[in-house]
Amino acid sequence: TCGDLKMQVPFPFSLLCLQVIKCKAAVLWEANKPFSIEEVEVAPPKEHEVRIKIVATGICRSDDHVITGALVKPFPIILGHEAAGVVESVGQGVTSIKPGDKVIPLFVPQCGECKNCLSTKGNLCSKTDLGTGPGLMPDGTTRFTCKGKAINHFLGTSTFTEYTVVHESAVAKIDSAAPLEKVCLIGCGFSTGYGAALKTAKVEPGSTCAVFGLGGVGLSVIIGCKVAGASRIIAVDINSDKFAKAKELGATDCINPKDFNKPIHEVLVEMTGQGVDYSFEVIGRTDTMTAALACCQCNYGVSVIVGVPPAAQNITFDPMLLFTGRSWKGSVFGGWKSKDEVPKLVADYMKKKFVLDPLITHTLPWTKINEGFDLLRTGK
Repeated sequence: TCGDLKMQVPFPFSLLCLQVIKCKAAVLWEANKPFSIEEVEVAPPKEHEVRIKIVATGICRSDDHVITGALVKPFPIILGHEAAGVVESVGQGVTSIKPGDKVIPLFVPQCGECKNCLSTKGNLCSKTDLGTGPGLMPDGTTRFTCKGKAINHFLGTSTFTEYTVVHESAVAKIDSAAPLEKVCLIGCGFSTGYGAALKTAKVEPGSTCAVFGLGGVGLSVIIGCKVAGASRIIAVDINSDKFAKAKELGATDCINPKDFNKPIHEVLVEMTGQGVDYSFEVIGRTDTMTAALACCQCNYGVSVIVGVPPAAQNITFDPMLLFTGRSWKGSVFGGWKSKDEVPKLVADYMKKKFVLDPLITHTLPWTKINEGFDLLRTGK
């Protein structure tokens, strides 16, 4: 392998590395089926591409949305988008990354050229494969094959594999001392929730917040609200088993909608007098999105949609909720400019500005990925 070659050679070292790698990957051949552990071929990185050895990857609800069909993507596919690894090789023209660097793949890239990248107001690079993207690299082809068939990419990252290929704009170099099995969460879940509070909502000291959904992203919203100085953080979930962890991370109140005979937004308005200053929907359901909006203070409350909305569903709501002054916002990857700010988030973690360990409930060998998704679906 390239990493074992230590002799000096009179021609570019990178030429020796650019070979097909055969490795194991979790391939999803069709919807509503288990992952299949397969041997795949991972092609060399082309111009401005990077091939990464994945060291750790997290399971995110967005991956499960593809399995169930709530997020429509082409099959067969290699899912996964929250990870950390080490650069194995780079394609021609890559300048920001070199072999051996520790990196985090970015499902929201940062090309630095599109209107959103150039604006200080946005972070959703036009090169992202979010939505109904084709599941291919920017040049319209795939780097994965299995049993002679082309395998689609997911969000430009595809981390449920021992090796993956991403575009240079979709990878961030991080601190070489960072523990990859922890900071992989900065690739999606933590950054998404933390940024929703700090960058999208801009939670203020002394404010009151409500967080709907206490998965890893919802707990990260709580961390962000606490760091921002919120005086009251109300955690909302139908699984009361999650309340202890929510309180550990900063929630001041925990409520289960099943314990009340009235709509949850009415409960929250009564608890707070006029409604919360900031609310966050971190589930991906249309009914909780409208409930989160309705529980906000009527004139200046801000509600943020963080959970991925289900495909082919629309929201019906009373427009008076917005007419009186509430703001309804969306947040993708917490509003962070990914390539610029992911390294800074890793640096903040290394300085102990926030914790990640409480967000990790299980550590499994990746071949048990189907068991991991069972744990996700049962709220464990």
